[in-house]
Amino acid sequence: MTSSPSDLLLVERRDHTLLITIANPPANTWNGENLGALKAVVEQCNADREIYALVITGQGGKFFSAGADLNLFAAGDKEVAGAMAGNFGAAFEALANFRGVSIAAINGYAMGGGLECALACDIRIAEAHAQMALPEATVGLLPCGGGTQNLAWTVGEGWAKRIILCGERVNAERAAAIGLVEDVVESGQSLQRALALAESVGRQSPPSVSACKGLIQHARAGNIAAAYQTERDAFVGLFDTRDQKEGVNAFLEKRPAEWVNG
Repeated sequence: MTSSPSDLLLVERRDHTLLITIANPPANTWNGENLGALKAVVEQCNADREIYALVITGQGGKFFSAGADLNLFAAGDKEVAGAMAGNFGAAFEALANFRGVSIAAINGYAMGGGLECALACDIRIAEAHAQMALPEATVGLLPCGGGTQNLAWTVGEGWAKRIILCGERVNAERAAAIGLVEDVVESGQSLQRALALAESVGRQSPPSVSACKGLIQHARAGNIAAAYQTERDAFVGLFDTRDQKEGVNAFLEKRPAEWVNG
């Protein structure tokens, strides 16, 4: 059974979905403890073949996450900075590389490392009152949890520069317009919407979803000509799975598929 090693990160199993709640009041900030817990939880989910999707949200109605606890950096200690940068990288890279689908239910402020966490997810749902920013440069820092890379990939170079270099904060409506989030819902509805999307993931073949996600993300680093062959190879590779035969025959027989995730 998947469990969290920290009370600052809560987990709850809901069928094939794991709900993760950042629970570090008052602003759901990140520190070494809950970042390590996030990495550990994602690793457990990768090993549990019955978990198809992750949903991550913040405790309470005001903050998804305000990012790092800046008290950690007040003394200007480079060793502390290096350790925290490593913690952010390990946690959010693990989240980005989760074999299934990850969905951020942005229920309030997502600032700094909070937004970086959401950017590491596959899909982002924001509530109408949510605010998002990467304001690290205003305090002499920079986003070190993948923010400079993932934001630019998600919204394009121009908007990434406005948000990071100019310290521009965006509301949910603007975030949707620039492609930072995929959906905007009323206050209090992001978790419900995210869980519904996660449930829809369970109607897909898990090996197919995993292969498709890897191919989509491969485009970030590979060249498109090479990716075409990788895509075809992955398609043929699915014929080694029982789910491939089940999916095709269920469609032909006009019945729901019964996935075995293998």
